[in-house]
Formats: sequence, structure tokens, C-alpha cells
Amino acid sequence: MIREQRKKKRRRKIGLTAALILLMLLAIAFLIVWKVFTVENVVVEGNELYSSEQIEQLVLNDEYSWNSLYVLLKYRIRDTGKVPFVDTMEVTLDDPHTVHVLVYEKGILGCFYIDAIGQYAYFDKDGFVVETSSDEIEDVPKITGVTCDEVVLYEKLPLDQPDVLNNLLSLTQILKKYDLLPQEIHYDSSLKPTLTYYGIQVSIGSDDYLSQKIVRLSAILPQLAGMYGTLHLDTWTPDTTDIVFDRD
Repeated sequence: MIREQRKKKRRRKIGLTAALILLMLLAIAFLIVWKVFTVENVVVEGNELYSSEQIEQLVLNDEYSWNSLYVLLKYRIRDTGKVPFVDTMEVTLDDPHTVHVLVYEKGILGCFYIDAIGQYAYFDKDGFVVETSSDEIEDVPKITGVTCDEVVLYEKLPLDQPDVLNNLLSLTQILKKYDLLPQEIHYDSSLKPTLTYYGIQVSIGSDDYLSQKIVRLSAILPQLAGMYGTLHLDTWTPDTTDIVFDRD
């Protein structure tokens, strides 16, 4: 009888000791999380349409976002939510004080203004509508001269002239490659594109030798800074290499 009571007391003592050790470990872990995992730096990569400060505000968006471990676990459980012009954002920790945000923006190459909805329809390199918004994004060319009466998100631009769409996609991809996206791409009545860079209009003509024309544009355009006029690439061929600039 006495032996059984001693065993019970020993088991109770061991259990109490184990509980105290567990509480101490939990307290230490809480203290480490509270004191060590604090956000001091935010590194943002992959952003072009949004500034790093804007991305930081989008990610650290509640009262507990001062804690880096909380931020990490929060975005492991759920995503960052819908952000216009952004496909996804990945949140990781470089160290207990540094939150790293990798931004995957939607590959926008241009936009049409859709009168029916009073918004801009933004399209990607394949001609699919990836976003509609009332905001006109800087450095994204506006397409004029051809119209879309209506668009469906994530479907291809419903242009009446399929040849224009093919030309537009080839043109914008090459311009993006050389970092030459203009303010506006206007198609005239003959469906030939003219690019607008502030005071400079660039007549492209047909899509013959399109890549070569854009290569020459990349070399000439910086020399025209501050000028006004029309640069004629529409007459350029490998045999006719003179390029005329009509200065206003």
C-alpha cells in the first residue's frame, strides 16, 4: 500500500516536472519569436509596375506584420490576395529580420481603351487580356486606330483584323526586347503602325524587316532627344538604307 502511494507521488512529481519544463520551453520559444523575428528589412524583386514601397505595404498589411515569422506563416497558409497586374508574390525569409518578396507581374505589352466598360484592357505577348482597369499604366503603350468593342478577361483580343493582331504582337514583343515600348501605337487607315515617343513619331510601315527596323530605331532614337518630328522607317530596306527624319 505504502509502495503504491510512493509510486503515485513519484509519477505525479515527474508529470509536474515535465509540465514545468514544457512551459519553460514554450516560454523560451515565445520569447525568441517575439524578440528575434522582427521585420527590419524588406527585399523586393521582380517589380516594375509597382514600387518596392507599394509592394511592402501590400505584404505588411496588418498589426502583426512587424513579426517576420508571422508574415512567413501567414503567406504559407494563404496567398497575398488579388493585386492588379500581379500574377503571384512569393514571401520568404532571408534571415529573422529580412522579408524577401519575389513579385511575378503579368507580362503586359499594351492596352486598348474599351468604351463599353470605360476601362483599359491590358494584353500579354500572346494577345490574351490579362487585366482590365480604369488606371492607365505608365510605360504601357496605348493602341489606337483599331478598336475592340468588348473583351473577356483571359481570352484573346477579339480584333476584327487578325493580321493587325499578329503585327501588333510581333511589334510589341520586339519593342519590349529593346526596351523601346512607346507611349502610343497608332494604326492608320492602311493598318500601318506609327509609334509615338513624346514629340517623336516613328513610321514603321509594313512588317517586312521589322526586327532590323527596330534595331536601327534603338540606335537613332537617343539622338533625337528633345526634338519633334517624324522618323521614317517605313522606307527602309536592306537595299534602301537611308532613314529620313522630318523635323517639325
